[in-house]
Amino acid sequence: MNDRPGVDLSAVVKAYDVRGIVPDQLDEELARLFGAAFVETTGADAVVTGHDMRPSSPGLARAFAEGAAGQGADVTEIGLCSTDELYFASGSLHLPGAMFTASHNPARYNGIKMCRAGAAPIGKDTGLPAIRTLVERWSSGEELPAARRPTGSVGRRDMLKEYASHLLNLVDVSALRPLRIAVDAGNGMSGLTVPAVFEAVPVELVPLYFELDGTFPHHEANPLEPTNIVDLQRLVRDTGADLGLAFDGDADRCFVVDERGEAVSPSAITALIAARLLADHPGSTVLHNLITSRTVPEVVRELGGTPVRTRVGHSFIKAEMARTQAVFGGEHSAHYYFHDFYNADTGMLAALHVIAALGSQPEPLSRLVERYQRYAASGEINTAVTDPGSALAAVRAHFAGRPEATVDELDGLTVSTPGWWFNLRPSNTEPLLRLNAEAADPAALARVRDEVLALVRR
Repeated sequence: MNDRPGVDLSAVVKAYDVRGIVPDQLDEELARLFGAAFVETTGADAVVTGHDMRPSSPGLARAFAEGAAGQGADVTEIGLCSTDELYFASGSLHLPGAMFTASHNPARYNGIKMCRAGAAPIGKDTGLPAIRTLVERWSSGEELPAARRPTGSVGRRDMLKEYASHLLNLVDVSALRPLRIAVDAGNGMSGLTVPAVFEAVPVELVPLYFELDGTFPHHEANPLEPTNIVDLQRLVRDTGADLGLAFDGDADRCFVVDERGEAVSPSAITALIAARLLADHPGSTVLHNLITSRTVPEVVRELGGTPVRTRVGHSFIKAEMARTQAVFGGEHSAHYYFHDFYNADTGMLAALHVIAALGSQPEPLSRLVERYQRYAASGEINTAVTDPGSALAAVRAHFAGRPEATVDELDGLTVSTPGWWFNLRPSNTEPLLRLNAEAADPAALARVRDEVLALVRR
């Protein structure tokens, strides 16, 4: 293969996955090499692949399959699916897997999320650099090694019904009070998976933007941005829905809106689900990343569980899930991880838990989650900086001498006092610092937020 000038894999291979602009940074030729490198690195004799609804996804997924088959692996293609359905396939079939999606990114992007058998993550500490090295060598002209086995087969298998059945076996939704649920699929993969799962859930579904369309004609499929849930909030109010759900593009994350159309913090949802699972698994471990609310570890301890604080990112959470045998884990970004789902993240299972919690008691969702919303939070505030390291050092020096403050660097810089905390960490991909802060009340939050931002933006 000839040299590929202009292809910079350092811009494409991220901490947890592969992601880039199609075709400038990622095309079918590269996808074919990633398929071969995936098999070479994992040593797999068989793999499973899936893809989202982006126009470029089928071609990229097929090229990856051809590359994998060329190195001797049999490939099971499950076709259109959500990322958590791909994790289900990897777990239930016990095969390494690859999902073609750019998650919540704009339409011009695509990417690959890879895992080992059992949905164990492949990230920067678990094989992704090795895959990148092979692709770089082969794309520059080095010949691929001889396959260990003859060319593998490529076959199809539909796993949507099995996926839905597995989820519904994990949550009892058989005896709910009447509920009306509005769902914004954002033209993403939940437009396929929600109908398959919800046909067995005794609720009235009010769908919005369920047509699969990887050009995202209505809004970006990133519910973390408040502007992207405005349509859902309006739909909840207009239809009198008891609950609103918004999924991101590949449907591995789920955001929740209450009956008033108000967004519910993912930390509150983490605490709510943790409470449900601790009732069934007393004394269990629950993970939370260091940006979730203090409410989460407080609730876990109050209910007799063991909270464990982790870095941000699915590969770290999944590794800790396996190490600690945690029953559940939650992140501020609305990724929710379940022991009974191969330690993987699934927005759909989180949604079913919220529905079951709401439908099994008479209160509205806003009242149900009040007990899990104890503090004022800033949300994530991004600041562009030319030198993130220097800015972090200045903030660290400013707060380090305070007698009431504790400082740790598990992931970026976290400073904590009895009345407030903040975390400041650099982006993995951009010259940004991300600030998250929480305090006992809005006034205290404003003080610490503004103090940190003044230092960062100086």
